[in-house]
Amino acid sequence: MDITGLTQIFATSMYGALALIALWGMYCVTMIWARVAQKRFRNEAQQDAFLDAVEEPLERGDFEEASEICESDPRALPQLAYLAIENREIGYSQVKQLVVERFQRDVLADLDHRISWVNTVIKGAPMVGLLGTVTGMMGAFAKLAAAEKVDAGAMASDISLALITTALGLVIAIPLTFCLNSVNIRIRKMEDLVAVGLTRFMSSLREAIATEAMSELEEIQPVRSSK
Repeated sequence: MDITGLTQIFATSMYGALALIALWGMYCVTMIWARVAQKRFRNEAQQDAFLDAVEEPLERGDFEEASEICESDPRALPQLAYLAIENREIGYSQVKQLVVERFQRDVLADLDHRISWVNTVIKGAPMVGLLGTVTGMMGAFAKLAAAEKVDAGAMASDISLALITTALGLVIAIPLTFCLNSVNIRIRKMEDLVAVGLTRFMSSLREAIATEAMSELEEIQPVRSSK
């Protein structure tokens, strides 16, 4: 097989590569979108309603009921609240650090991983398209060099087909760029909402832990006094 045939085969294979790249980019964006929707409250009013429900048993010192409310909710704030309640024995400052680290690791790190793949697709798709174009034009010019008579129409057709891969790469990258910007806005909103909710919850938890400690101290002191 001559160089013309090889370059045409390689250029044609770029269409398949671009299709796979486009599918992977769409999959990652969809997964990010679904993940954010799963982990966030729709608005601050819903989050406040959840916090009101959790703070009520905390004020009574009923950590078990508060834990049950949080455990069944898959969103980020309830799961972080559940983690904090279950580990309250280690102390407020350590619980706070644990919650922040878990949010970074379990939620944000996973989103960052998928976002990095979308960025790779956005940068890589035009490059793959350009590679297909260059290869296709190499084949067109090789065909031109081997021909005894120049057919301008055939040459223009070959070059036009070669340029399609670059256009496809841009068609993949441009919509994904807008989608990624939209996703990043949703993630920032989720972070802000979770931060506000955690601040309020941790304040309530600190008061509940302090009240629990005082109650235990009051139970111990009469025993010592009687001795």
